[in-house]
Amino acid sequence: MQDSFPYNVFEFSDGRFNETSITAIQEIPLTIYLNEQEVVTLLCTGKDPMALAVGFLRSDGLLTDQKELKKVRIEEKPDRITAHVFTTHDPLSSHQMRRSITSGCGKGTNFDRNMEDINRANITSDMKLSPEELFSLMDELNKRSTLYMATGGCHNAALAVPDRLLIFYEDLGRHNAIDMIQGKCFLEDIDTKEKLIVTTGRIASEILIKAIRVGVPILASRSAATRFSIDLARKVNMTLIGYVRGQRMIVYNHAGRIKGVS
Repeated sequence: MQDSFPYNVFEFSDGRFNETSITAIQEIPLTIYLNEQEVVTLLCTGKDPMALAVGFLRSDGLLTDQKELKKVRIEEKPDRITAHVFTTHDPLSSHQMRRSITSGCGKGTNFDRNMEDINRANITSDMKLSPEELFSLMDELNKRSTLYMATGGCHNAALAVPDRLLIFYEDLGRHNAIDMIQGKCFLEDIDTKEKLIVTTGRIASEILIKAIRVGVPILASRSAATRFSIDLARKVNMTLIGYVRGQRMIVYNHAGRIKGVS
């Protein structure tokens, strides 16, 4: 599905209007059904809807094991995408269906699940990363962000090892991009225990929870982290890094995974 579209517009600059052309990012609703029960509608670019649907369900705690997944059927129309996900059990029956407003763009919602599994997490990875490696990864993330360069309207995220990016996604929101990483890893049984996520968006608690569910020991972003996400990262021993810009970074927690920090 096409992720951007050209438009002729008028731009005001230097005291006058000029006709010019711009590229606008695609925005299309993706409705996810789990065993024919509607779960949520996300706004996205329409790229890789299977990874996004499965990743959302995984990060929301509705999918926990690849063996639970029976099949995924994607229906695409010009104005809407529908994902029908079928599992071997009914995870919705054991969850309290209470929605909460997140800090995401587009009035994002998630299900307020039982946090016991997140609170029990304890990240024990011995992974090490140098500042130079992280700066290089963030630079590569920015270079790959062709949709952002064309439209200025999306966020980017990637699963990486210290010397390269492995899986890259860009979408309307940082939530979608990280869910797509999680979905691809879930579908293709990709291990994430000794890898990190680099992203461009603010690290709010729901982003950190998604990273905890993926199982990465390090989460790094160009933007800041919230107080709740810092406290949660310290509780589960995740290395949390913000403001990765140029040759600068802030390590909020578990600096022992960063080479050169005593």
